[in-house]
Amino acid sequence: MSGEEADGPPGQRLLMHVCTALLPAGTANPLWPPVLQTFFLWNASLLFSCLEVVSAMPAGVLLDVQKFFQISDSNAGLLQTVFISCLLLSAPVFGYLGDRHSRKATLSFGILLWSGAGLSGSFVSPRYSWLFFLSRGVVGTGTASYSTIAPTILGDLFVRDQRTRVLAIFYIFIPVGSGLGYVLGSAVTELTGNWHWALRVMPCLEAVALILLIVLVPDPPRGAAEKQGAMAMGGQRSSWCEDVRYLGRNWSFVWSTLGVTAMAFVTGALGFWVPKFLFEARVVHGLQLPCLQEPCSSQDSLIFGALTVVTGIVGVVLGAEVSRSYKRVNPRAEPLICASSLLAAAPCLYLALVLAPITFPFSYVFLAFGELLLSCNWAVVADILLSVVVPRCRGTAEALQITVGHILGDAGSPYLTGLLSSALRAGRPDSYLQRFLSLQQSFLCCTFVLALGGGCFLLTALHLEGDQARAQQPCTGTPDNKDMESQRLLFGTGASTEDP
Repeated sequence: MSGEEADGPPGQRLLMHVCTALLPAGTANPLWPPVLQTFFLWNASLLFSCLEVVSAMPAGVLLDVQKFFQISDSNAGLLQTVFISCLLLSAPVFGYLGDRHSRKATLSFGILLWSGAGLSGSFVSPRYSWLFFLSRGVVGTGTASYSTIAPTILGDLFVRDQRTRVLAIFYIFIPVGSGLGYVLGSAVTELTGNWHWALRVMPCLEAVALILLIVLVPDPPRGAAEKQGAMAMGGQRSSWCEDVRYLGRNWSFVWSTLGVTAMAFVTGALGFWVPKFLFEARVVHGLQLPCLQEPCSSQDSLIFGALTVVTGIVGVVLGAEVSRSYKRVNPRAEPLICASSLLAAAPCLYLALVLAPITFPFSYVFLAFGELLLSCNWAVVADILLSVVVPRCRGTAEALQITVGHILGDAGSPYLTGLLSSALRAGRPDSYLQRFLSLQQSFLCCTFVLALGGGCFLLTALHLEGDQARAQQPCTGTPDNKDMESQRLLFGTGASTEDP
């Protein structure tokens, strides 16, 4: 900070000291006052938590939703598919806007969109179930703005180890928000006796966060943290197609995106169906009566929500700190950590599934280990993207990663799981045991997807250092235009642009 800022009014000095204390040690960026860095980080994290709560809340009351609208497992899986499909269709648009226009204005529009749609969905009558599906789609569209743009702003406020720690704080709110979605959805339903109120509790928090975003949050120049801000803003602007061609030849980005896709596939299926899976497992064990009328028991959603919060916090912090430490001895630490965690999560998930009808407590233990290992990767994969992509393309890169991850990942995995479950039940007796076994067996494909994701991160490790070096080169041209200097820096001597 400048001397004038340091000698400001006592209240301002006190506020800055408090905000500096809230940041992780060593993360102060001389380009921005700590008060602005800290405020954006915690406001962004609050909004991200709200986003995840809104996304996960229907899964916390899934049995009630199915009974209210009279829909089968396969149609219930479409709720998440509609949400994700609209998100992925909107993500490239918001990525394009975020790289070229005011990021704060784009974020504000997206927050307003998802809040209004989430609230309106709670008033849909059972005769118009398609309107409820539509509201989930609009929530997904609003969500795309935030998921695409917020990490790029953090990337422009922090660098290197600072960025890893800050992204860890930000991405902690994926599992925290998801867990709170299950918990709040179940708790509000229990309290009010009506699951609709579970969708009406978040707009107040989102409105406060939106006001704070509009009034107080800065919009830093793109590339400011790497001191490329002037170049990022002053150079010739590349077209969207040129950005996509550049990213398609960035093999670290390509392989890590496929790894993220595997993570999204598994977390989408688990997040949507596990509360129901656990409920039916307790019915099979004789610990729970079947749900014959609303409201259904919310115990499993509460337990799974708490499990998601705890393992998520521990996993994100553990992954970020291990990555930060391991990078000192191995520059390829980030993709290797991601690969190891996915390859270890696969057998944990398999054991959690096969042990559920045999020993319920051990199934919970292995489910917790699987969730912990999956959570280790959220901050690390974001750090990989920000380190291998030039600043002016990060919004587009985030959008493409979100789009591919959702198209091949959690857009279809809840529906595919429900479809497999319904297909397996079709030729079996209609009993609670067979319902449970059908859902259990439909989950097994997730273990193979985790192994494939681990392989993708191993391939990322082969290209990481070269792509990082090219992303850090100051370049006045566009990422994929015909300027020879840009081509030399991005794809020139010593840079492999061949297929792996």
